[in-house]
Amino acid sequence: MTGFALTLWAWELTGSATALALVGFFSQLPRIPVTLIAGIIIDRFSRKHLMVLGDSIATLSTVGIGILYLTGSLQIWHLYVAASVRGGFGEVQRLAYQTSISSMVPPIQLTRANSMNSAVHYGSIIFGPALAGILYPLTGLMGVLLADLGTFGVAIATLLTISIPQPTHHQTAEPLWSNLTFGFRGIWRQPSLRSLLLITVLFRFFHDLGGAIYDPMILARTNGSAQTLANTAAAAGIGGITGAIALTAWGGPKRRVNGMCMGYIGAGIAKTVFGLGSTLKVWVPAQFCSSLNFPLLGSSEKALWMENTSPDIQGRIFAANSFVLQSVSTIASLMAGPIAERLIEPAIQRQAWIVRPLLETTPGARIALLYVFTSLALILVGIGGYCLPALRRVDETMSVTN
Repeated sequence: MTGFALTLWAWELTGSATALALVGFFSQLPRIPVTLIAGIIIDRFSRKHLMVLGDSIATLSTVGIGILYLTGSLQIWHLYVAASVRGGFGEVQRLAYQTSISSMVPPIQLTRANSMNSAVHYGSIIFGPALAGILYPLTGLMGVLLADLGTFGVAIATLLTISIPQPTHHQTAEPLWSNLTFGFRGIWRQPSLRSLLLITVLFRFFHDLGGAIYDPMILARTNGSAQTLANTAAAAGIGGITGAIALTAWGGPKRRVNGMCMGYIGAGIAKTVFGLGSTLKVWVPAQFCSSLNFPLLGSSEKALWMENTSPDIQGRIFAANSFVLQSVSTIASLMAGPIAERLIEPAIQRQAWIVRPLLETTPGARIALLYVFTSLALILVGIGGYCLPALRRVDETMSVTN
């Protein structure tokens, strides 16, 4: 809710795709150094307490934004600071949550468990923007912040009342540098895991490059319509939940690599259609179909990592994977705005032959063209996944052990 409302507030203030993309950049930036030590922390300390800490920091950052807004002092750079703080602690929380799943669920049910997690994620995408879209015109940013604080209270209270298994950590005399690089070395030793990391890096780069300009693309093409942005977000949530429910009932393909690559291709096709559209008649079904694929591709990928890594070292292995992905995501978020505004714009002004029949020169066309290019790249990544022999063998790889 807060993220959606702050996007509207920032767009009203700046009208800049680069300004909105920088919020994503500053959210990703601290995750890189934090991830270096997050794996060690998660393998040694209570994952439950780390999740509570992450929610608590997010609560405090929301309170800080609320105080600045009430005093009339809130500026765009404050969002960058808040995004950085939440991003760093949020990375520890995310890894603690992810590594807890394999300790609570049998290996054969990992795809189903991760798909149920996708349903929770997409449920928030439906209700968060919908509620924020209703509250923001009535109460302004402050009303949304207060409602969001209540949800943090529920989350923390829930965590405090449940039991989360903590794998036994075997103390070693390894130096700090050896611990920091353990995850990278564990991945590098297995060609199949190296290929899995490579394909997910490529997907993440092009996905996040397009994702960074998703909101400004819609706002630019609809004259800043909050309702349109909320409707597309709701379509994403409904598509994600539908895909998650179907995957939970199905259980996913026997070869999880196939599920991941099929998801990449399906998402890329739907996103290409979305980028070529300019109205809700195209955006809503395209966004629904795009999100329909993400439980399949995300759950398959996570299950592959979980079943190829023993629980007591998952913190370090997952942190190494996350470090690489977060670095790529940060670069993509930083590049998105300037590419759209400084490189794509000249092509449109010159009336390039490929631009006019696809997007013409309507407002937001330069952003939409970049979004189409990144979506086509996702299709190629999915096809490329089928062509990597080492990736095809990841389903048969023995687990990484300490």
